[in-house]
Amino acid sequence: MKIGFIGLGNLGRAICTRLASLGDELIVYNRNKEKIKDLPYKKTNTPKDILKECEVIFLCLFDSAAVENILTQENGLLCEELKGKTIIDLTTNHYEEVLKFHKLVNDIGGNYLENPVFGSVAPALNGALTVVNSGKIEVFERVKPILEKIAIEIFHLEVPSSATKMKLINNLCLGSFMATLAECTALAENCEIPKAKALEILGVGGGQSLVLKAKTQKLISEDFSAHFSNNAINKDLHLVQDLAYNLKQPLYSACVPKELFSKMKMMGKGEEDFSSIYQLFKK
Repeated sequence: MKIGFIGLGNLGRAICTRLASLGDELIVYNRNKEKIKDLPYKKTNTPKDILKECEVIFLCLFDSAAVENILTQENGLLCEELKGKTIIDLTTNHYEEVLKFHKLVNDIGGNYLENPVFGSVAPALNGALTVVNSGKIEVFERVKPILEKIAIEIFHLEVPSSATKMKLINNLCLGSFMATLAECTALAENCEIPKAKALEILGVGGGQSLVLKAKTQKLISEDFSAHFSNNAINKDLHLVQDLAYNLKQPLYSACVPKELFSKMKMMGKGEEDFSSIYQLFKK
């Protein structure tokens, strides 16, 4: 099957690798063409060119501004050729902007599914992501076999924007856990407890979590090459605070983690993996 894919950052590359390993043919576009020149996929010069060959197009971009650009730029996806075709948007969008994307695509006769991803590079390579999907149920059912190639857990929330809101809520847990685990690791070291042993104990104690399982080795080796960046979690925590503000309710536990990740960004460490927040606590 030919599948279009736009946005080949760390997560996008991993998902493409997974799809290709299962026999799908990838037709890809990336704004920075230099970054994908060595990838073994057919490359297009514009987003619109993908529509000539693909019925389903994935977007895996940094934010809603990038999604809007791919849709509305000259030779973007928002054109006559999109009619009857489906966009699966893996981007973590703004909960209000995503409503605009539903309308823009559906009004022109295409199908838009917001489909944010829970998980990063390692589970993506193994087809073990979690996805939450919002959009028309009949469109979701039609593309579900494709989603099953990349995800082990799949949820559908029919009301538009629900999946995006759920992703932001999930990332509040993610950012909070990572900040706490990083501080606990540094505190144990300051007590002269070997880091690897402290992480082993936390992993069967109060720190037991998917976050710790995924980031234990990064904390031990201090290899902070990005799977999920400080920039990304910082953006998402800002968005979840905006969501709470719109709901007129406080969001106590988001404040400190967001500022800690903002500090990492200010220090020029935005492109590092978000586990590198450990560096703020380490002596």
